[in-house]
Amino acid sequence: MKFRLQRQEFAEAVAWTARSIPTRLPVPVLAGLLLQAKEGQLQLSGFDYEVSTRCDLDIQLFEEGSAVVAGRLLAEITKALPAKPVDVELVGDSVELTCGGAQFTLPTLPLEDYPRLPPMPELAGTIKAAEFSTAVSRVTIAAGRDETLPMLTGVQVEMAGDRITMSATDRYRLAMTELAWQPERPDLEMSALIPAKALSDTARALGAAGGDVQLHLDPVSTDQSLVGLGSQSRQTTSRIMSGPYPNVRAIFPTSHNSRLTIATKDLTDVVHRIALVTDRGNPLRLQVNEDELVIEAGGLGSARAREATEAKLEGETLKIAINPQFMLDGLGAVGSPNVILSFVSTHKPVMMLPADDNGEVIPGFRYVVMSVRMPEG
Repeated sequence: MKFRLQRQEFAEAVAWTARSIPTRLPVPVLAGLLLQAKEGQLQLSGFDYEVSTRCDLDIQLFEEGSAVVAGRLLAEITKALPAKPVDVELVGDSVELTCGGAQFTLPTLPLEDYPRLPPMPELAGTIKAAEFSTAVSRVTIAAGRDETLPMLTGVQVEMAGDRITMSATDRYRLAMTELAWQPERPDLEMSALIPAKALSDTARALGAAGGDVQLHLDPVSTDQSLVGLGSQSRQTTSRIMSGPYPNVRAIFPTSHNSRLTIATKDLTDVVHRIALVTDRGNPLRLQVNEDELVIEAGGLGSARAREATEAKLEGETLKIAINPQFMLDGLGAVGSPNVILSFVSTHKPVMMLPADDNGEVIPGFRYVVMSVRMPEG
């Protein structure tokens, strides 16, 4: 195996592929990346039996061949190389990298022990990369991180015709977003529960590349094992999580007694400031008034803070307490000039909706956060 390619392209491809290298290795060879050089292309592959990644690069090929080398070390080396062409050659049991005056020799891992990557499932449709990345970032903030409740660590992706709906919840908040896409079949109806971390990492990387993202799913909705995402040169697969997902749509309030419209940046700044005196997840206290929102935190014997900011209320005044980080996550996800806080009562969930400059709801995203018991003081 012997080839030459540009350092920047090589470093980006290695970084993309090395994402699938597990921190805990069930098999030592999974610490490696598979390099396959043939027909004028380099194919880089990584696999941990749950997530696979692959990247194809055009190269100047001198000799075909394959090798497995330590993936994280290769990623660090390629990132640090000077901005010059890189020569890669398999010499005996080592891979030699030469770039300008720098030379590295990496021992290879057993090629015969490296697992075969799973095939890409059937193409289901395409979606704009930037829109896909934004949608995924909006919902994954609400995905659970408790591995004892594995279903809640995923994102439920539902496809119906030309619309995709994504939702995630950790029992304390819920995010849902809807966007358009181009299905392969106009009557397509499928759903899949995808691990949130794998989906987030992939969407972020593909979104930065631009263009379209291809979504691949097996057509049998009752027995899907893999989901695939990719672009022209990059592909990844992930296992689909099994088990029933909760009926999250029933969590959204269907009515409200109060609706507060406020500038998103103003509210975000206030929450950041007042949250400075909270600790151990203590909630913020919100007093919803006719023309302002008052936010307080702290109590007797501890640091306290209070700030009022201008807001427009429709409906009843009320007091409510909310986890500050959950509130900040929602404010960061709305992505709009204004935000609407919709209340039913002090002890019911709060719904956050994006709003335009005129205070009108922008459809496509909803975020619900549970209220908490009103603290004393």
